[in-house]
Amino acid sequence: MKSQEELLALVEQAIVANAWKREPAGLYEPIEYVLSLGGKRIRPCLTLMACNLFTEDLSDALKAALALEVFHNFTLLHDDIMDKAETRRGYATVHKRWNENTAILSGDAMLIEAYRLLDKLETPRFREVLGVFNTTADEVCKGQQYDMEFEKRMDVTLDEYMEMIRLKTAVLLAGSLKIGAIIGGASDVQAKALYDFGINMGLAFQLQDDYLDAFGDPKFFGKAIGGDILCGKKCFLMLSAYELAKGVEREKLENLMALDSKTCANEKISGVIELYRSIEIDKRCQERVNHYTAKASECLKKLGLPEEKLEPLSLFAGSLSKRRK
Repeated sequence: MKSQEELLALVEQAIVANAWKREPAGLYEPIEYVLSLGGKRIRPCLTLMACNLFTEDLSDALKAALALEVFHNFTLLHDDIMDKAETRRGYATVHKRWNENTAILSGDAMLIEAYRLLDKLETPRFREVLGVFNTTADEVCKGQQYDMEFEKRMDVTLDEYMEMIRLKTAVLLAGSLKIGAIIGGASDVQAKALYDFGINMGLAFQLQDDYLDAFGDPKFFGKAIGGDILCGKKCFLMLSAYELAKGVEREKLENLMALDSKTCANEKISGVIELYRSIEIDKRCQERVNHYTAKASECLKKLGLPEEKLEPLSLFAGSLSKRRK
């Protein structure tokens, strides 16, 4: 079994080794740029970790891992256009550094590249892998659509939100694990157990992200606290507050959210966070993170593998749900 650090090194080497310097430069330079910005490389590492549970041969899994990382970054490139985001990982987004037309076209090329990388797989279970990839890609798009629709709705429920983050975030983690498991030779039961592990881990990951936006330490979180509050994002914390706040507290929440996010930013953020604490939204969110983390651990037990083999995945899941950034 390779360590997480060794697997991450394999992913980085594969990204560098893939020839992104192609013509026309205006199409491929943005791809090289966005992939060079780093990131946690969670999805490709999960693919390799899942495969490594069943085999030491990671050659095919590495191709799939790179395809998944290219696909993930393609979604971010287009998301940044839709969100009008100016920075990604501390650097200018592609549509800001170049322009929107370039970002759209380079993103399209990244999606094609992801399929080209998958086409290099030599596993006899290629059709299974392709099926998981296609279903996952389709669901990620559905999740993004729901997220955009939620911006215009004032009646979004927590159940709807959880389904949206399952689609937008969790299925790509789950699909990465399942693809790695299939390539490694896992049984259908084992592949499903890893998929379910990824879903629960992904839900915990996104809820922790929601939590950190309000209660994280800016020194570790890497961005200013309260961004979701200022833009009125319908995250777990906000939806829970609207569900639980009654009477005076509900009125206070509505008055705070009505404040101008530019001229009253500090007052708005501090007031909402104070209200979150008063009705224990912070504790509720952490309880939900712990709930999905525990469910993820239960899924690993269904694999029927020695605990020492499962430890890297278990530790990885714990690090994601307890992260500070």
